[in-house]
Amino acid sequence: MPVIEHLTQRSPKVSVDELLGGFYPSPRFGEVSFDTYRPDPQQPSQAAAVTTLREFAGTVDEPAPSGLRKLFGARKAPSRAGIYLDGGFGVGKTHLLASLWHASSGKKSFGTFVEYTNLVGALTFRKTVEALSDYSLVCIDEFELDDPGDTVLMSRLMRELADAGVKLAATSNTLPGSLGDGRFAAEDFQREIQVLADQFDVARIDGEDYRHRGLPQAPDAMDDAALRDRIDSFSGGVLAEDDFSELVGHLADVHPSRYRQLLDGVDAVAWHGVETITEQSVALRFVVLADRLYDRDVPIMASGTTFDQLFTEEMMHGGYMKKYYRAVSRLTALARQGSEVAG
Repeated sequence: MPVIEHLTQRSPKVSVDELLGGFYPSPRFGEVSFDTYRPDPQQPSQAAAVTTLREFAGTVDEPAPSGLRKLFGARKAPSRAGIYLDGGFGVGKTHLLASLWHASSGKKSFGTFVEYTNLVGALTFRKTVEALSDYSLVCIDEFELDDPGDTVLMSRLMRELADAGVKLAATSNTLPGSLGDGRFAAEDFQREIQVLADQFDVARIDGEDYRHRGLPQAPDAMDDAALRDRIDSFSGGVLAEDDFSELVGHLADVHPSRYRQLLDGVDAVAWHGVETITEQSVALRFVVLADRLYDRDVPIMASGTTFDQLFTEEMMHGGYMKKYYRAVSRLTALARQGSEVAG
């Protein structure tokens, strides 16, 4: 019999050091390197990106030149503080970003864009700047601007970290100057967006975008009786079993910066009565949980609607469609794992 726990009964308290200590690549990218990246021979930009990042890694721990070194013979550094990997889904951007993190010594952090904005929400802006200014490298995966507040916040954060000598590396599906398009009146925030863009040199990575292949086929829907059988047959350790609507409500009471700790020690989750999420704020919060589950490779067992119906049609075609496509793809993959471990 599994050990049954409930995420709805967890309210993790996390210190600043514990929050910052969680900023490292997920186990999926725990041992990757530039050597394990396999560029597509048909896409020369992929091999070029590896070369660019190897060179960038050599500058991360290099002290800034000063005095005579600055005038005579100092090694030429990149013109900007950061490197920005632009490309579609599935071309290996996260693999390369994690490889950069592994290749760099010194104090460094690795997290998604949302995790950094959540960090600011948990610590305050000034404390976040003070904490990260001691780092030699800050890696930001899945960089995207969701609203005007994020635009102003990340513009200031990137500028202040760059001024403090921190090297920056980011991945995104959108060029820096186009961040925010389709989500808010980006033209009203061009100054902030330009400040962000000015921090980075861009490396384009071409390749097939998996969205062109459509979403993966979700496992068949289960009723509660079938889910109960799956739960009873699970023997993999700690299983977090919750009513889906109660879990969604509970997430509003847990700061997203603590979702990683919310899942500590959980080997699988089981959700009763999954239903379509109709509120945008709730949906975006759930995307964060989906990312943390995927980071930890936590199998999902669920009754109710399938995950390809988790978000409304309007959401799947709106300004946040990239986030929702990613979440559906990841949740579906974890649901397949859930059907295998409990099958």
